[in-house]
Amino acid sequence: MTRSIGQLAVLLLLAGGFGCKSGGEGPTPAPSASPSTTATPAKAPAVAPAAAAAPAGGRAALLDTAAHEVAPATFKVRMETTKGPFTVEVHRDWAPVGADRFYHLIKVGYFEDLAFFRCIKGFMVQFGIHGDPAVSAAWRSARILDDGSGVHSNTRGMLTFATAGPNSRTTQLFINYRDNTNLDAMGFAPIGRVVDGMDVVDALEGKYGEGAPGGRGPSQVRLQSEGNAYLKADFADLDFIKKATLL
Repeated sequence: MTRSIGQLAVLLLLAGGFGCKSGGEGPTPAPSASPSTTATPAKAPAVAPAAAAAPAGGRAALLDTAAHEVAPATFKVRMETTKGPFTVEVHRDWAPVGADRFYHLIKVGYFEDLAFFRCIKGFMVQFGIHGDPAVSAAWRSARILDDGSGVHSNTRGMLTFATAGPNSRTTQLFINYRDNTNLDAMGFAPIGRVVDGMDVVDALEGKYGEGAPGGRGPSQVRLQSEGNAYLKADFADLDFIKKATLL
């Protein structure tokens, strides 16, 4: 079933397409009203039955947005951050298209020196725009198909790709601070969850988020064009992912 015009409007509102102070992708706090119908899951691109060989390392692999890997059925990733480590466990059967993209990004070393640039306490914390503008530019149009509404709900601790509308996911993800079940039917399909270190996620700096008193978060547009230099000059207390490692 195709999405109605009204349904698309609600999706874009929640995704940050309208009224998102930081600009760009990502869920926005909104009433829990859901669309009148559930969208049909998009068909995933064809993939080989077995995982492809690991891509060559270095900058060439980081800039190769056409490469694709099939993720294992489950895998864990340890995120080393400026507040300490936390671990996420990803389940491919929850959202296979998103899981494959996340797995590939981990394998090529994408998540190094990346900011948690949008942290709204009591809602979610978002990351995934690369600090190197050239890398960010390469991935900005590398969109993947939706996984429908996914298998699991956006409950506390769930890891989910951000979206700016149908089939628009790229590299941005968020971790839910609360049960955001209103996002479930809007194209926000969780790929995994935090299984260790949720206290670290809770402690990430949130004074710049839209939900903070007087908060005015970083502009996604400026972060994409200026990189980490912009964040470190204007938002010096933001927390960062230092390194992400497959366990």
